[in-house]
Amino acid sequence: MSDIPGHGYIGNKENYLKRLRRIEGQARGLQRMVESEEYCIDILTQISAMTKALQSVALGLLEEHLSHCVVRAARAGGREAEEKVKEASEAIARLVRS
Repeated sequence: MSDIPGHGYIGNKENYLKRLRRIEGQARGLQRMVESEEYCIDILTQISAMTKALQSVALGLLEEHLSHCVVRAARAGGREAEEKVKEASEAIARLVRS
């Protein structure tokens, strides 16, 4: 994967877009549920499903970032490697907090 030019996710771009469109549909569905005053637990269940879907996309992007961008920077060494590792660590910390 580290030989792909550009960002690591480019090889799976269509899959990510498809998943994000599905999540977008879930968000619209949640809006409709609130507008039609659906049962709270049903809305919360859908929010949980949407959250898991977003986490799945985030983890996939993180994995691709590590295996492409961070590996490429590590091979180059120096300041770029340090920056990419720090950037990845901060992204992981944000995902863990969310």
